[in-house]
Amino acid sequence: MCGVAGLWTRGSVHAADARTMADTLSHRGPDDAGVWADPDAGIAIAHRRLSIIDPSPAGHQPMLSPCGRFVLSFNGEIYNHPSLRQQLGEFEWRGRSDTETLLHAIARWGLAGALARSTGMFALALWDRQTRTLALARDRIGEKPLYFGWTEDAILFGSELKALRAAPHFRAEVSPQALSLYLRYNYVPAPWSIFRHVFKVEPGTIVTLDAEALGHPSGEPPRADDRDLSVGIRCERFWSLDAMLDRGNDERVDAAEAIDRVHACLRDAVLRQSMADMPVGAFLSGGIDSSTIVAMMREISDRPVRTFTIGFREAGFDEAPFARAVADHLGTEHSELQVDPSDILAIIPDIPTIYDEPFADSSQLPSVLLSRMARQSVTVALSGDGGDELFCGYNRYLFPQRLWSMAEALPGPLRRSIGSTITAIAPERWDRLARAIPMAGVKAHKIGRMLQTPARTIDIYRAATEEWQDGLPIRATFPVPSLLNEHAAAGRVPEERMMRWDMIGYLPGDILTKLDRASMSAGLEARAPFLDHHVVEQAWRTPIAFKKREGQGKWVLRQILRRHLPDTLIDRPKAGFALPLGQWLRAELRDWGEALLGDALRDDPLLDAARIGQRWAEHQRGSHDWTPSLWGILMYRAWAATC
Repeated sequence: MCGVAGLWTRGSVHAADARTMADTLSHRGPDDAGVWADPDAGIAIAHRRLSIIDPSPAGHQPMLSPCGRFVLSFNGEIYNHPSLRQQLGEFEWRGRSDTETLLHAIARWGLAGALARSTGMFALALWDRQTRTLALARDRIGEKPLYFGWTEDAILFGSELKALRAAPHFRAEVSPQALSLYLRYNYVPAPWSIFRHVFKVEPGTIVTLDAEALGHPSGEPPRADDRDLSVGIRCERFWSLDAMLDRGNDERVDAAEAIDRVHACLRDAVLRQSMADMPVGAFLSGGIDSSTIVAMMREISDRPVRTFTIGFREAGFDEAPFARAVADHLGTEHSELQVDPSDILAIIPDIPTIYDEPFADSSQLPSVLLSRMARQSVTVALSGDGGDELFCGYNRYLFPQRLWSMAEALPGPLRRSIGSTITAIAPERWDRLARAIPMAGVKAHKIGRMLQTPARTIDIYRAATEEWQDGLPIRATFPVPSLLNEHAAAGRVPEERMMRWDMIGYLPGDILTKLDRASMSAGLEARAPFLDHHVVEQAWRTPIAFKKREGQGKWVLRQILRRHLPDTLIDRPKAGFALPLGQWLRAELRDWGEALLGDALRDDPLLDAARIGQRWAEHQRGSHDWTPSLWGILMYRAWAATC
């Protein structure tokens, strides 16, 4: 895994500027560094390398194609590059790196053709010396990040915002539109970034810029779906989720065949992603997804798998015993780290720098600690991320439809009254009433909010996923675009529409951002076999009846896992990678939170301090659990202090 950075300017370019940008990404690539510049064209491209495949100098980047036309800075892994080499035929290969393979593929098939043939996770910058165009591309699902933007006289690009901020004349000006999106979702979704005139490349997309783009900073994010793009910018998709969904399910398959197809496809993905010249392990929570990945690793290897988990001392949040039981049954070399509030307090000062943009999924904290622990033993770790979105795993896919089938017979005012009553009961009281249900209070309040909405899938989804539904705490009103296209995948069942919304928003914007920044901050490469595009496509071909059955999600994964584990380690309530942050904000983290919500918040030109203060007070009293929305504000203020 690596870091990409560079700049293209109308004036003279200095290789040192690109090197300075890339040096901010040294955590992504501690093993090697390089820079290439063409002063006549005004372009400089830099690279930081984490050596996973072919650590020899033959893998050094930026890399020039043998014909001399293309210059590539590449972050990621092309898992099928050995088979691509066979398709390309005989060459006098300089080494074994997938970067060299990709350059030959680009020269043969063009960038879009090469990426369409590639299986992997990646973000890249490609300079075409013949056409003097810069192409920026990102993998199909959005596992690897890539930003680009404008200063007055240059186009900048990099794996993280910190690289752009290190460029000459960069202006760190917050975008009110992006801030509004962040407050709604607790992450900034692609193609926006928190800064004006800076954007993310969307998953599965190639953004091509020519010299005309240098003089025309884009005020709106360039998108492949837009007809009218800024001057000098072209966007194209080399892979489309909606095009894949349009092909529909394979309704003729029976249960046994569906299980075998998913099993074989996932096993192949794990085999591909286990290939490395460095030690490989896996994150293990004891849940369905990570347990399935580890079981597949054991299936393809005669050696014990190294597994890593994290636990909490607070009751209801500790999944470490489940992970330990799975590890014992599968015979892994297991490592476990117990975390308490002091561990979290110790890393909070690092979080704004690690995530580099406002980001408020609280599981970011244990993810950082878990990555640091794993890096002590391995360089690559496989993750179970993606299983929920592909195989109907989240509670919001499972419960709302049952809820509405019971509630739709009630008159609207009565249904809304019931919802209000549910949310009026303090979350801690719900926790006491339903001790067997993890995070019962948070879940009860979500149900209460759902009952107060119209009975449409999109409203149920918004109630489950969006913060500040009674209005954003922002001083002025800005038009906030929606990530949700109500008409896309309209022929699908409600659960699949929610899964699609998660695939284009929550998965790349939250889950994969968390995984990438946490792992890369420790110099660890994290891979997600569920997000191999062959697995993604097989999952969407699998009928919903084999994903959701008898009120449970991931039915097909459970059947695969039964081939490796006893039922007692499979059939338990979903807990998620949660931590008792709400409790800590009322105790160990209270002083830290109040310091961030003091004068600095009142002086913030964009945020409504009074509304935020009201939520903080309600949370402290225990009448509400406002943990996610308050964590979003705290992470924004902590990040703003670094600007």
